[in-house]
Amino acid sequence: MSDAELEHLVAMANDIARNLAFNADAEQRMVDHLERFWAPELRDRLRAHVETGGEGLSELALAAAKRLPA
Repeated sequence: MSDAELEHLVAMANDIARNLAFNADAEQRMVDHLERFWAPELRDRLRAHVETGGEGLSELALAAAKRLPA
């Protein structure tokens, strides 16, 4: 994945997190959103980024990404 693609993926995840952050169950809502609306390839790329540290991801986006099933 190019740097630009990774940057875009991180930005999308952070945007979702920002939109859901006001909910008490924001982390679960984000996991649900990623499972329902992101293609498996995008979820795989997000998981791979988390495995290397998840640089740039917000706290909520990182926590949700860590909970994505393999």
